[in-house]
Amino acid sequence: MDTFVHEQVYRTEELIKKMSSTPILLCGAGAIGSNLTENLVRQGFRDITVIDMDRVEDHNRNTQIWGRRDIGQKKAGMLKARMFNDMGVSINPIDKELTSSNIQKFIKPVPGLIVVDGFDNSASRKLVTEYCDTQRIKCLHVGLFQDYAEIIWNEFYRVPRDTQAQDVCEYPLARNVIMLAVSVATEVLIRNIDSNIQENYTITLKDFNIEPATVIGMRGGVK
Repeated sequence: MDTFVHEQVYRTEELIKKMSSTPILLCGAGAIGSNLTENLVRQGFRDITVIDMDRVEDHNRNTQIWGRRDIGQKKAGMLKARMFNDMGVSINPIDKELTSSNIQKFIKPVPGLIVVDGFDNSASRKLVTEYCDTQRIKCLHVGLFQDYAEIIWNEFYRVPRDTQAQDVCEYPLARNVIMLAVSVATEVLIRNIDSNIQENYTITLKDFNIEPATVIGMRGGVK
């Protein structure tokens, strides 16, 4: 049976080919990045690069894709191994910290590139935001805060302020809002590839609400 028989039911052959050939660069392999990478690969994406310098820690297993055997390993490298073992897809891992001095080396404005910002700190998000704006690279930001998430294209994005609050991934039921954000972000990417539209969404787990986002409605943004 074809691996992507479900996609073939409601995606056109042309769209599946576009998904396969579109270069996606994911910044971060944590709660958003690891789950989104797996979701994209399982739906037919093939040209994926992941940037993350961190190693898997035990507490990551609640909200990310890792198992006990992965603890201590580099996240980017483990994503490569897992996607190849599970789906036969070889992604490109970069296990380095993304900085102002190397961003031009790691994020090159190749045709069709879409950058996905899944970082969990404002400094890294600001770096990606400004670089993609300057280089005119498509960039989708997928962010979390407590029971809230947003999926926002760069043109409408405001970098959130860092807070002293508990790590979003340590909140009860954090995985639920993470998976909702990953699902919405995947659809937003696919629709952009298909029709070049840029949809923005906010998600609130408490009232189970997903709605189009407006610039005014974004929380705590600075730019």
